Amino acid sequence: MKPKVYITRRIPEPGISLIEQSCDVILHPHDEPPTHEEIMDHIRDKDALLCLLSDRIDREIIEAGPNLKVISTFSVGFEHIDVAAATRKGIYIGYTPGILTEATADLAFSLLLGTARRITEGDRFLRGHGWKTAFSPSLLLGTSVWGTTLGIVGLGRIGKAVARRARGFNMEVLYTKRNPLPRDEETNLGVEYRSLEELFEQSDFVSLHTPLTDETRHLVNGARLRLMKPTAVLINTARGPVVDEAALVRALQEKWIAGAGLDVFEKEPIDPTNPLLHLDNVVLLPHLGSATTQARSKMATVSARNLLAVLHGEAPPCWLNQEVEKIRPLTRTKML
Repeated sequence: MKPKVYITRRIPEPGISLIEQSCDVILHPHDEPPTHEEIMDHIRDKDALLCLLSDRIDREIIEAGPNLKVISTFSVGFEHIDVAAATRKGIYIGYTPGILTEATADLAFSLLLGTARRITEGDRFLRGHGWKTAFSPSLLLGTSVWGTTLGIVGLGRIGKAVARRARGFNMEVLYTKRNPLPRDEETNLGVEYRSLEELFEQSDFVSLHTPLTDETRHLVNGARLRLMKPTAVLINTARGPVVDEAALVRALQEKWIAGAGLDVFEKEPIDPTNPLLHLDNVVLLPHLGSATTQARSKMATVSARNLLAVLHGEAPPCWLNQEVEKIRPLTRTKML
């Protein structure tokens, strides 16, 4: 009998085809995510689950799937999964780290440039037939990026990739993280360590690249936004709740800071009543950090291979909870 797999959304090829070669697949057919209840219903007889970041895989769902051996998420983030509950049940968790590094770094720098030079404002202005004079010395003045100071909060893979891009703009790069880098690595990257408060005070641009944890939730609050220069710009391609959105709205409205470029939000999709939608000094994107054909295709492949590896009784290529093997050895997951 083939293993039974539930996939919560259509992912790019070759992900689904790889799984269908050896498994019976039930695929949620809509772009809208399945409800919590739908996932509960489908998981009851399934051996494996492939989910997305927007799917809440809590203890209730995990308990509802007595046959579950593996949860593979089409994401580098895993805060949507109750990892502890899955591990206690002997369920392996696969994820996709490293794949979206360059794509997300590209987007972070795109937001930085777009916000600094008011690209989306200019596009709306032109399309709205506002351009009446061939050249106006004061039209949509932005701020320079070349030679300014970039502060990076969280210097992991993506943060380091952003730092490398900043070299091309002759930027001074400051960073903060829990454990500072060795001095030789700082020199090679061209970065200097600062405390979080110092970084906010000294940077012209602050780019967030920290995971979402209890410690980082609302890391960027009103007090820290007030530390920023009135000419500074905040960029967030990490997780929405890292920023206190209400405080950010006030900072933008009252011009504590010059602008923001946001790919993520506290509530996704963004609420139509969110005041950010009515501000001109912010660039907004619908969570596009990994949205390149290359990155998404590779994420799909790795997601599929993580899932299939466990069903083959093998260690998944990208494995989050390695301690689970003590609870259920891989010899007991083999179905293929």
